[in-house]
Amino acid sequence: MELVFIRHGQSEWNAKNLFTGWRDVKLSEQGLAEAAAAGKKLKEKGYEFDIAFTSVLTRAIKTCNIVLEESDQLFVPQIKSWRLNERHYGQLQGLDKKQTAEKYGDEQVHIWRRSYPKDPFSAHNDRRYANLPADVIPDGENLKVTLERVLPFWEDQIAPALLSGKRVLVAAHGNSLRALAKHIEGI
Repeated sequence: MELVFIRHGQSEWNAKNLFTGWRDVKLSEQGLAEAAAAGKKLKEKGYEFDIAFTSVLTRAIKTCNIVLEESDQLFVPQIKSWRLNERHYGQLQGLDKKQTAEKYGDEQVHIWRRSYPKDPFSAHNDRRYANLPADVIPDGENLKVTLERVLPFWEDQIAPALLSGKRVLVAAHGNSLRALAKHIEGI
C-alpha cells in the first residue's frame, strides 16, 4: 500500500495570481515543466503505481498524464472525478488575488481563502462582513465543504484501492488534497 499526492503544476491563472477554483485552465509552461520534473523524480525514487485518481479539470489531468509519462507508467489506469476538483471560489474566481486583498483587506481575503469551520461565503450576518456590501460576499466552498465533497470519493474509490494493497497516485489540487490530508491525519 502506497499513497502519493501531487498538486498540479502551475496553471496559467496561477501565473497571473488569479483565483482559479473550478475554472478549467491549462498548465503554464512552468507547470508543464514542474509536472515533468515530478514524474522524473518519482521514477528516480522507484515509485510505481497501480492506479491514479485525478479531478476532471485539465490542469490536474495533464499533470497526472505527464507524471505517468515521465515515470514510464502511461499504462496505469486513471479514474477522474469532479469530487477531486479544487475548492470552488464562487464570485472570487477570475479575480486578481492582490487586487482583491487591496480592495477588501488581507484579513478578509485570508478568511475567504483559508476558512475551515465556518462558511465564509454565506455568513451574511457575521460581523466579519459588517463593512462589506452584500453583493461582494462570494458564494463558494470553505475547506469543510470541500472535504464533505471529496470524502465520499475517498471512501468509495481511493481508500478501497489502498486497502486492497494498490499503489495509488492522486493528482489533484491544493485544497482538495489539503482536505484529504486533514482527514487522513485526523487534523
